[in-house]
Amino acid sequence: MRKATRIVAATFGCLAGIAGLGHGVTEILQGNVHPTSFMFASIGAPCVPGKAWHGCEPAMTLLPNLLVAGILTVLMGLLLILWSVAFVQRKNGGSVLILLSVVMLMVGGGFFPPLIGIAGGIAGARINKPVGNKPAGGLARFASRLWPWPLVILVVWSIGQYLVGYLANDFLKSIMGFALLLILIPLPLSIYVAYIRDAAG
Repeated sequence: MRKATRIVAATFGCLAGIAGLGHGVTEILQGNVHPTSFMFASIGAPCVPGKAWHGCEPAMTLLPNLLVAGILTVLMGLLLILWSVAFVQRKNGGSVLILLSVVMLMVGGGFFPPLIGIAGGIAGARINKPVGNKPAGGLARFASRLWPWPLVILVVWSIGQYLVGYLANDFLKSIMGFALLLILIPLPLSIYVAYIRDAAG
């Protein structure tokens, strides 16, 4: 079993589930109302999408009721966490993680949480693959030494951005492009570094 790859898959799935829970709770708080459109803000008034660094957590749903969407999103978030912790290493565990993430996307789990969950599922699909020959070359050795720092950066920033946004909303809005890179770059890099680490032994 690929130990580092499993850690990445499980961590990504848990991050996706926790973030999905946040979306679900804020949707439930909006009550028994229809979403304004196919795409909507998970956080309702008084949050203003143009003023909040997180844009009031945009999401989409195929459901006509935010209360129902929120409840199902919470359930999907919990399922993602449970599956990631206990079952992602099983046969087809990565595929199930991808499926759960897509369902969460469709019921109201936002956009980034399902993306992270899908990335976790991709990593999970490699957990039980044979490691094969050790990778050669300076790049592989360098990538192996990077473990687990891309994953650490992703986890710390995924959680820490909410504290930064709470304390300095306008500042975080002003560096939003850089803030997105702190998620979009470590996401695939964590998978690659874990893969190389496992292959290197």
